[in-house]
Amino acid sequence: MVKRPIFYDTETTGIRPEKDFIIEIAAFDAFHQTKFESLINPSIPIPKEASKIHNITDDMVKKAPLFKEVGLQFLDFCKGDVVLIAHNNDAFDRPFIESEFKRHALPMPNYAYIDSLKFSRKYRPDLPRHSLQHLRDYYGIPANQAHRALDDVIILEKIFSEMIDDLSVQTILDLMSQKQLLRHMPFGKHQGKPLKEVPRNYIQWLNDNGAFNKAENKELKEALTALNLL
Repeated sequence: MVKRPIFYDTETTGIRPEKDFIIEIAAFDAFHQTKFESLINPSIPIPKEASKIHNITDDMVKKAPLFKEVGLQFLDFCKGDVVLIAHNNDAFDRPFIESEFKRHALPMPNYAYIDSLKFSRKYRPDLPRHSLQHLRDYYGIPANQAHRALDDVIILEKIFSEMIDDLSVQTILDLMSQKQLLRHMPFGKHQGKPLKEVPRNYIQWLNDNGAFNKAENKELKEALTALNLL
């Protein structure tokens, strides 16, 4: 059976799934052309630095439902044989979803996932940058209200469709399941350059500044280690 792609995004009170909370979740079912969106009351004040990013305030969520209610609605929206797709999914959205489901004792389905950021970095090293907004610019997709969940989801669906061209979702899942080391630098001033050609002092600078301790750079660390560059 062909998996049904559902694009999703979360906005949160911070960046630590074990301590922070989801305050907005949105999803777009590309097959049925249906949308899901809800603010969530985290039961704690939203830090000002977080509000500056997504523009969600305490007043906006004070009458919103708690995650348990929204989580059940999200489960219903994502029922069936689906694949959830998010930008930076593996390092951000998925850990937050799983943390909230565990926190509220909700059953967590065995979803398939695609991290579009990882796909972009691994299979489209020709692209200038890989953030959602830079990809939007690259593909000429009109600007939206960045960092609000539903707006980002709609943009992601358009970007992903352009980026994978005529590849099927199953092909993407197969490609992402293959253990293939990165061959090109995915970011920074040496982006797109073969890893063997990246200056050693630049790699050392990244290491000294903790870049390889970040979850999203795990594959880069593995590739550099395999090449004896780290």
